[in-house]
Amino acid sequence: MAIGIALLAGFVDATGFLQVDGYYVSFMSGNTTLLARDIASGAPRVLVPALLIAGFVLGVTLGTWLGDLRHTHRKRRVLCAVIALLVSAATARALDWQAPSLACLVLAMGALNTTLSGNRRNPVGLTYMTGALVRMGQALGDRITGKQSSGWSAFAWLWTALLAGAFLGAVASQKVPSAALWIGVGYATLLLLASEAMARRSVSA
Repeated sequence: MAIGIALLAGFVDATGFLQVDGYYVSFMSGNTTLLARDIASGAPRVLVPALLIAGFVLGVTLGTWLGDLRHTHRKRRVLCAVIALLVSAATARALDWQAPSLACLVLAMGALNTTLSGNRRNPVGLTYMTGALVRMGQALGDRITGKQSSGWSAFAWLWTALLAGAFLGAVASQKVPSAALWIGVGYATLLLLASEAMARRSVSA
């Protein structure tokens, strides 16, 4: 599920990146650097990265609240919210409402990070891969020194999924720009159905 979510995040981030001309809807470290650059250069779009960062935090807050409402069906509630936000973003883009579309995208990506956030102490981001790459490097370092550690391959797969999703999102945005976000909606729906199937299987087991 984490790998599937990372692929969705890469897909959506690529479409958002192309829509907003160089800013991100899920990579807030990059937006923070761009915010500092825009402040230093007096760029007229300085509010764009600031609002994207604020929207991402708000999306994480929304996803956390929805996920913690009950002890069960976290993934269902969060993914339904993400799908609703992606549908809103796609609709707004079709109407050429860029600001509302971007707002919905960044909220969706913030919320998406909380889909599996049972572990508050040591979380791994699902829409950005710096933490996963650090974990992968730490695990490889532990292997070199002979220490016991968790495997590095899971984090490599997360990074690969984000890369693949971003590639597919860039291709879709260039080839079928009007349908790109709707493809993301369809894939997010498949993730929801997959999570429901896995939940039923675990209950029956």
